Amino acid sequence: MAPRSPASHRAPPPSAGGAGGAPPPRDWGEPTERLEELYRWVERGALRTAAWYLADRVWKRRGARALRAGTAVGAVAGTAVPLLDLTGVLPGATPFGYLALLLAVACVGVDRCFGMTSGWMRDVATAQAVQRRLQALQFEWASEGVREVLGPTEGTAGEAAERCLGLLRRFSEEVTELVRVETGDWMVEFRTGVAPLGMQGGVPGPCREGGGSAVGRIPSPPSGSARPNMPRQRPPEAR
Repeated sequence: MAPRSPASHRAPPPSAGGAGGAPPPRDWGEPTERLEELYRWVERGALRTAAWYLADRVWKRRGARALRAGTAVGAVAGTAVPLLDLTGVLPGATPFGYLALLLAVACVGVDRCFGMTSGWMRDVATAQAVQRRLQALQFEWASEGVREVLGPTEGTAGEAAERCLGLLRRFSEEVTELVRVETGDWMVEFRTGVAPLGMQGGVPGPCREGGGSAVGRIPSPPSGSARPNMPRQRPPEAR
């Protein structure tokens, strides 16, 4: 059974849209104002998504640092206490060194099972990725605004509105994909109890059976089997 952790009961991150807020009205009598309202709605959703991940990382960071400190203290004490026992400084203290080593191993296990360090890293990476996407959207939106002020140099007003809607749609899809990938990594970690190796990365390769056997490798014939002989061809006669 997969280990249970407090992270399994976490609230879902807000969506890439308005993060629960009502979408802007669909009355497009004033397309410029409606586009601006739609942009603000999408921007608020992205900011709330990034803020959710930054807030979620706080308790994970504290837990990860506490467990790492316990691991370091336990490892140092587990190494130093037996040496002090051998030198006669602390006679009979070797069992306490074993307990310290056990504490270090327990801290590492708790960190792996509850995903403190890996969850902290995922939250930071996802929040930074959302912020980068939002910054790119803001520059692109400002570029569209400057183009509108300077005059329509290419296309009509309808094409300009379509470009703006395309920017917002692609941005929402990108943020939604970031949230989906992070949630998928969290689900894999919760089920297996360890952090996924390909976190925010590519698709993992297929599992291989047999441990060290390579995929696509032709097995060598048994030692007792005869090796098939290929028929030799007669060399061409010299002319």
